[in-house]
Amino acid sequence: MKKTFLLTGAAVVALGAAVAWVATRPALDAAAPAGIAILDAYKSEVGRYVIPPDSDILAEPNVDQILYGKRLLADTKRLLPDNVGAQMNCNSCHMLDGKIDAANGYINTVNFYPRVMPRAAREVDLEGRINGCFQRSMNGKPLDRDGPEMKAMIAYMEWLRQDVPKDQRVDVVNAGVIDESLIPDPVRGQAVYAAKCAACHGGNGEGTFDQFGDVIFPPLWGDDSFNIGAGMARTYKAAQFVKWAMPPAMHLTGQLGQGGVLTDQEAVDVSEYFTHMPRPDFAPKANDWPNGNKPKDARY
Repeated sequence: MKKTFLLTGAAVVALGAAVAWVATRPALDAAAPAGIAILDAYKSEVGRYVIPPDSDILAEPNVDQILYGKRLLADTKRLLPDNVGAQMNCNSCHMLDGKIDAANGYINTVNFYPRVMPRAAREVDLEGRINGCFQRSMNGKPLDRDGPEMKAMIAYMEWLRQDVPKDQRVDVVNAGVIDESLIPDPVRGQAVYAAKCAACHGGNGEGTFDQFGDVIFPPLWGDDSFNIGAGMARTYKAAQFVKWAMPPAMHLTGQLGQGGVLTDQEAVDVSEYFTHMPRPDFAPKANDWPNGNKPKDARY
């Protein structure tokens, strides 16, 4: 009887210890992702959007096409060498596969086009917008509008929007706000660059590459960088990206490509510095903003 009592007591103690141990362990399942508001034309919330995991692509009928598009966007220079002149990938500017806020995401891209763009002063469709990036940010050549590469890139963006209707949008922005009243100082910007940017982009803005020669961090000036016609060659537009998405590896918690490290003034200063360094020309720039209203930070 005494032996049974002791065994029962030991079992109770062991069970209690096990329960206590389990209670101190982290949950095995991640918390449910928070949805983002879907807004209609009147900015009223009409639903919630959840960033899909890539594993969901496998359930799509055009899985191969979507995955090809995702690869092209992430590894553009290596996979499309005839179309990319710079040492850049699409995702050099569209952080984390275009999935996050204020870092040139792809979530709303399909729903934004076609649209009238001030720089062209005409309606531009999505194929035209993508090719604009190839010619300016990539300093390269346009893709075949009807080719498999173009269709694959758009297929990835279509999948990422998760059937949000064309007249609605997910409540994320391409770039965060920057104070454009600030006066840029390139001398201060050079110091910011040396302290905060050169470790990834190189002391001379030449970028960094892996052992195979593939780009890790893109060049910010020089022959292998974006040309003067790129949006990133404008001080305040570049400062938006720098402020809200750089540096990509700074955050030990949170997501890749979410900045908030520099002040507005630091972001404007460093952007003035690197945007005004030598870079390839873009001859068709002569046709930009034919109706006027050229932004004050355009260099031509």
